[in-house]
Amino acid sequence: MKLASVLLICSALLSAAPAREPQPESRLKKAFRRPDQKGWVFVHLEGSPAEIGYQHGYLLAPEIEDTQAVIKAGLVHESKKDYAFFRTAAESVLWPHVEEQYREELKGIVEGLNAKGVRLDLWDVVVLNAWLELSPYYVNYVDKQRKVATAEHCSAFVATGKYTKDGKPVIAHNNWTEYKEGSRWNIMFDIVPAKGHRMLMDGMAGLIHSGDDFGINDAGIAITETTIGYFSRFDPQGIPEFVRARKAMQYSESIDDFARIMKKGNNGGYANNWLLVDNRRNEVASLELGLKNVILKRSKDGYFVGSNYPADPKLIREETDFPVTDMGISANARHKRWDALMAENKGNIDLLLAQKFLGDHFDTFDNKEQPGERTLCGHIDLSPRGSKPWEPEYAPAGAVQNKAADSAMIERMELSAAMGHSCGLDFHAKQHVADHPEFGWEKDILRDLDSHGWTQFAVAR
Repeated sequence: MKLASVLLICSALLSAAPAREPQPESRLKKAFRRPDQKGWVFVHLEGSPAEIGYQHGYLLAPEIEDTQAVIKAGLVHESKKDYAFFRTAAESVLWPHVEEQYREELKGIVEGLNAKGVRLDLWDVVVLNAWLELSPYYVNYVDKQRKVATAEHCSAFVATGKYTKDGKPVIAHNNWTEYKEGSRWNIMFDIVPAKGHRMLMDGMAGLIHSGDDFGINDAGIAITETTIGYFSRFDPQGIPEFVRARKAMQYSESIDDFARIMKKGNNGGYANNWLLVDNRRNEVASLELGLKNVILKRSKDGYFVGSNYPADPKLIREETDFPVTDMGISANARHKRWDALMAENKGNIDLLLAQKFLGDHFDTFDNKEQPGERTLCGHIDLSPRGSKPWEPEYAPAGAVQNKAADSAMIERMELSAAMGHSCGLDFHAKQHVADHPEFGWEKDILRDLDSHGWTQFAVAR
């Protein structure tokens, strides 16, 4: 056969062959990971939901594998249920209510993980994304128990108008959680989706949402929250909280947008008081999102604070077991401290003061400086014996990381962040387990939590 004929046949065969799947290199073309910065890992993800998911799983594979193991151990230990219970819930309860774009992203994470040799599957990744609403909210629902679903998680504020130095919004938040998870809450995501708004947010490896929920989008919306303490409601027919939280951050162009997205299909899981900034309208808001009771308040000349206390009397009565008059509990003590700081610093609040507030150690119940569970910079591991609602005593938990931004930063899509306690105190895992052997089960997953200084992050230019 002549050479020309051979070439014609080969050309025809090649043109008839089905198109090949995109190779990893093409899906990673617009994504990257930067060297660690003061305890944080910065990743840039860009493209379709499937591409963003693949980039996420591929670039953060070691961190996702490690974080999933920690979350799995915590879910099983704290719920007294086997891991299969949570995988089944992910598949049968949550997945039917996950919309297609986020299904594609979650599947993409699995594909990226598998490409790096990490053998996790879709239900592992869904459990990871939903761990904050699976336990204890869903667990309590299944067990038909009405009991405390959340304890003390996070301190935060938003302010604008006469309360801030330049009359424009300031937002700040520290994330309270157990140190075993909190030491892994160190990813800074810069996400450019094919649809919706660009987002800069903190998060955990493997989560498509922030989880502790601090983020900024390119429509000038800044978002954070603190959980509603002592909340006890869940609707298995609702849309998972992690889906609504991600969608609200991605698509909101106003406070009303955010409220609408979060309310639609609300399942009550991971119930929060959301603190919001609309930077373009110089407005701040509080969205107290119970399952039955939803209260939206807004201001162009005021502040809202969060410390895990429910504010609305009807919500308190119908959906919580919150001890309103007990000023010795963390939520009430910190609420009192927030109000005092807002009053004392009225007209002067800026980024530097916001950072200072998050490291505050004044205990309003004992009326003195002492780091513990009643201070804005929480140190549950240092709280007195018998402290509640954290059980058992000396739980290795507290304020694991911090974020803040002012109006100019929100406009530029920047934020300031500090990994670990912003006050400068470090946590030493080995010593804690030695002193408190009841936490021996955590010895292989509990890490030191070093305090790092504040550093600034911006979207990739």
